[in-house]
Amino acid sequence: MPTATPRRPRQRLVQLPEPLTASPTDAPAHHVRAALDLRLRALLAHDPGTRTGEDIEDLHQMRVSVRRMRAALKAARPLLDTVWADGLRAELGWLGGALGPVRDLDVMLLRLRGEIADLPEAEQAAGETLVAALDQERVEARATMLAALEAPRYTALLERLADSIRLPLPSPSATRARPELIDLVRGEADKLRKAVRRAGDDPADEVLHGLRIYGKRVRYTGELVEPSMRGTERGAAIKKLLGATAELQEVLGDHQDACVAEQRIRQLLDGFGELPDAHVVFVAGRLVERERTRAEEKRGQWRAAWATVDERISALAAARPE
Repeated sequence: MPTATPRRPRQRLVQLPEPLTASPTDAPAHHVRAALDLRLRALLAHDPGTRTGEDIEDLHQMRVSVRRMRAALKAARPLLDTVWADGLRAELGWLGGALGPVRDLDVMLLRLRGEIADLPEAEQAAGETLVAALDQERVEARATMLAALEAPRYTALLERLADSIRLPLPSPSATRARPELIDLVRGEADKLRKAVRRAGDDPADEVLHGLRIYGKRVRYTGELVEPSMRGTERGAAIKKLLGATAELQEVLGDHQDACVAEQRIRQLLDGFGELPDAHVVFVAGRLVERERTRAEEKRGQWRAAWATVDERISALAAARPE
């Protein structure tokens, strides 16, 4: 896959202490701190590869690290000083916004190239016209991303994250109630259940995408909480919930990917003006039809995946603390 001109990665000026560990007896906020430590180290490990663009998996993993840090801070908001947590989440959101467009284009290009390879040889040249337009978007998006990674704002964010690992996390006032970690998972699971009930029997595509986001929050919160409860009935219940939620995410994610792919193909076609090449129009139509078929197939599968998640949520509610 073509990339912008590779840059030689430079050493980040962020000094981290020894990796943090967290045991079941540690305070809930320490588990949040350990989660931030784990994700920051992953982010730094994939920073050089993201800059060079030699392996698109580096960007993917860097973006995942950002998302999971944001999710941890959101889930643990009742345990933390909200001004501090929200401010750090906002800066991570800025970084995620810089990384996201390139990653989305990487995924779309892989998908489109795979589809075009399955077309008859006579139609592949028209398909490559669509790919070329998407490739140009990626070149521009990478330039924007690399500028963000060179900006002082990015370095300042890394230092803020490093500080959150070096020192105890800012806590809320003593008068504010602090929930247990298990309550964080139950709270997100309850939100997902309510969202499914609101969705109705035939939810719109954007509603299904919203359910995927709710499911992701359950999963990320469970990943934050599970290490504190390993070896217990609750820990086992959370682990099973994580597996079921991952399957629901996969179905809803495949549905969303097909919807986005259809939309992007239509946008690419619109970009060719009022009289695009007839062969390109024909190929775009075939690709759109394929994506629509996939989306409908996944739409028919999500209820079964949700039923399993619902069972796991009930099992977690019934699990004993020890």
